[in-house]
Amino acid sequence: MVSPGDTTLRKITVKGRGEAAGKDTLKAETTRIGKGRQELRDVPQSVTVVTEKLILDRHLDTMKDTLKNTGGVAFQAAEGGEEDIRLRGFSLQSSGDVFIDGMRDPAFYERDSFNWDRLELLRGSASMLFGRGSTGGAANQVSKQPQLVNRNQVDVTMGSHSYLRGVADFNVVTGEDAALRVAAMSNLADNDGAGNTIDKEGLAATYAWGIGTANEFQVGLYHLKNRNGINYGLPWLESGSATANHLWTTDPKNYYGAASDRNHGGVDYLSLLHVHRFRDGGELRTQARVSEYERDLRASAIRFADTNPDLAGNQPPTNATFSDAAVLTRGNNVKIQDMRTKYVQSDYSGKFDALGMKHAVQSGVDAAHERFNNYGAVALTKAATTVGTPSDGAGVDESTRVITRSREFTAKGVGVYAQDLVQVAPMWKVLAGLRWDKFQGDYLATVASGNPTQTVNGQVVANPCYVPANTRFKRDDSLWSKRAGLLFQPTPYSSYHLSYATSFNTSGDAYQYDPGTSRTAPESSRNIELGAKLDAADGQATMRVALFHSTKYNERNRDADTVSGCNYVLSGERHAAGVELDLTGRINPAWEVYGSLAWIPVAEVDSSSGATGTEAVGSRPGLTPKVSGTIWTTYRVDPKLRVGGGVNVRAADAPVGLAAGSTLKAPAFATVDLMSEYQLTADLAFKLNVTNVADKHHADYLYRGHYVPGKGRMVLLTGTYKF
Repeated sequence: MVSPGDTTLRKITVKGRGEAAGKDTLKAETTRIGKGRQELRDVPQSVTVVTEKLILDRHLDTMKDTLKNTGGVAFQAAEGGEEDIRLRGFSLQSSGDVFIDGMRDPAFYERDSFNWDRLELLRGSASMLFGRGSTGGAANQVSKQPQLVNRNQVDVTMGSHSYLRGVADFNVVTGEDAALRVAAMSNLADNDGAGNTIDKEGLAATYAWGIGTANEFQVGLYHLKNRNGINYGLPWLESGSATANHLWTTDPKNYYGAASDRNHGGVDYLSLLHVHRFRDGGELRTQARVSEYERDLRASAIRFADTNPDLAGNQPPTNATFSDAAVLTRGNNVKIQDMRTKYVQSDYSGKFDALGMKHAVQSGVDAAHERFNNYGAVALTKAATTVGTPSDGAGVDESTRVITRSREFTAKGVGVYAQDLVQVAPMWKVLAGLRWDKFQGDYLATVASGNPTQTVNGQVVANPCYVPANTRFKRDDSLWSKRAGLLFQPTPYSSYHLSYATSFNTSGDAYQYDPGTSRTAPESSRNIELGAKLDAADGQATMRVALFHSTKYNERNRDADTVSGCNYVLSGERHAAGVELDLTGRINPAWEVYGSLAWIPVAEVDSSSGATGTEAVGSRPGLTPKVSGTIWTTYRVDPKLRVGGGVNVRAADAPVGLAAGSTLKAPAFATVDLMSEYQLTADLAFKLNVTNVADKHHADYLYRGHYVPGKGRMVLLTGTYKF
C-alpha cells in the first residue's frame, strides 16, 4: 500500500529491436564493437559477425579457428607462436587489436570460444574507437550474458586423435531481475602424439541484477588454463623454381619437435559492469576489469641442418634431393611472460534532436595500466632427428633451465573520444568522430643485450645498439584519431556508406623499447571504404559488400643509410585494395547460408628503407592472399535432420620479409568440411562434423623459416542435451 507521503518512481520499460538468439541464426542485426549498441546498417565500416550458431555448427574452438571463417585473414607463424593475425594484409595483433566486450585483451594466449555469444570483426582502421593499434581492424569477443530465463545446455564431443571436449552452459534466474550465467569447459586431445596436444580448462561465471531496469549491475569471473603442446612447424624446401612446391608432405601423426615442448598459459580476470539507462533512451555503460595473464612456451624451431651428409655439397635439401635421411635440428624458442592489467572505461550512447536534425551520439573515456614481464631462459641442447624418424620421444629436462627476468614494461594510457551520427535528410546520415590518446611507456632492460662493440670498416667501435643491464627507456606519445562517414539509406532494407578512418601504432605496442624505437614516433594508417548492406524484405538474409583502400604511410623501418642497426625511420609505405563480400541468413525456411570472402588484387610495398628484413619496393606484401574466405550452408531435410557443408579457400601466399628474389610461396588450398545433425528428442541432439574431409596438407601459418601445417582430417561427434 502506498501512503500519501510516499514517492513512487515511474516504471522504466526498456525497448529495442529484437534479435534472434545467436544459437538460432547465422545472421546478426546489431553490434557493440562500436562501443554502444548499434544496428549494423548504421556502422559505416565493414563488420563481420560470427554468431554462436556458426561457432557450434563448424565446431570452432579457438579464435584462430573462428577467424578462418572470415575473408581477408591470414596468419603469421610468428617466432613466439603468438596470434599474429593479418587482416587486409595489415597486422591484427593480440597486444592491441583483440577485445573482450569492448575492453582490451592484450596478452598472448590461445583464446577459447566456450564463453562466446559471438565474435565481431571490425575491418579497417579503428583507433578512433579503441586507441592504439587497430591498423587492420579489431576483433571483439562478446561474452555470454545472464538472461531472465532458466536455460541449461551440455555439449560433449568425442573424436579422432583422442579428442574429448565438454562444454556446459547454465543460466539460472535468481530473482525478478537477477540471473547467474555459468559456462565451463574441459578439453583433451593427444593428437596421436603430434605435438599440438590439447589440455585446457575454462570457467566463466557472471551474476547480474537489475537486468532491464534503469540500473543494471554485473560482476564476472573468468578463468582459462592451457597446458597444451606446440607444433612449431616444418621448414620450407628450398628451390630456385618459382613453380616448385616448397611444402614437404608428411603424415599428420609425425612430430619433429622435442617431447618436452609445451605451450602453457592462460588468464584470470574479474570484471565489473554498471549500465544506467536514461529515460530518454540514452545509456551510460561503465566497466572495469583486472586481469592476470601467464605464458610459458618452450618450443623447437625445426630446421634442416646446414650440413646434411646424405646430400651432395652438404647443403639443405631441395625438392630434388629431399629424402627421409635429411637431418633436422631442434632449436630453442622460449617465451616466458606474465602480465597484469587494469582497465576502466565509461561509454555513453544516446539520441536527441537538435537544430532540426536527429543525432546519435557516442562518447567515452578509458584508462589503462599494463605491467609486462619477460623472462629469458638458458638454451638447452636438443638432439637432432631425421625426416624418417619423427616422434622419437627425445626431449630435454625443462626443470634445469635457468630462468631470469630479462625485461619489464609498464604502459599507461588514457583516451577520450566522441562521435555523432547526424541524420541531415530523410535518407542521409553523416558521421564524424574524434579521439585523443596519451600513451606512456616505461621499459627496463634488466639484463644486457647485444655486444658492447662492433667492427666497422675494420675498426672496432662502440655499438650504439648495445643495451647494458638495468637500462631504462621511456617514451610519451599523444595522438589524435579521426573517423568520418556518409550513409545513404533509401529504404529500411538498404544502406550505403563511404567512410574514412585513421589508426596509429606506437613503438611500445610490443612492450619493449631499444635505443632506436624509444626515439621513434608512432606509425599511421588510414582506411577508405565504399560499401553497402542490403537486407531481404523479410529480414531473413543480409548481404554486405565493400570496396576498400588501406594504407600504412609511415611504416617503421631500420635505416639502411646508417651503420647502426637500431636506427629507425618512418620511411615505409604500403597499401592494399580489394573487395569483400559477406552473405548471411536464410534463403528459405530450410536453407541457411553464411559466406565471407575477400579479393585483394592490389597490394604493394610503395616505399621502404631497403634495410635487411624489409620487403622490396614494388613487391606484394607477404600474408596478403589475393583470395581468401569461406562458404558454409545448411539445409533442414526434415524436422529432425539437418545437413551442412562448407569450403575454406586461400590463394597462394608468401611469408613476410623474404629476401629479394625469393620464390618461396605457400600453394593455394581449399579444404572441405561436412556436418550432419539429428534431433533425437526435443532435448537431445547429435551432430557429426568432418573437417578437412580430404586430409589436405596445407600451409596454414607462414614464417620466413617455416610453416605450420593446417589441421588434418578430424571426425567429431557431439551430443547436446538441453534442460
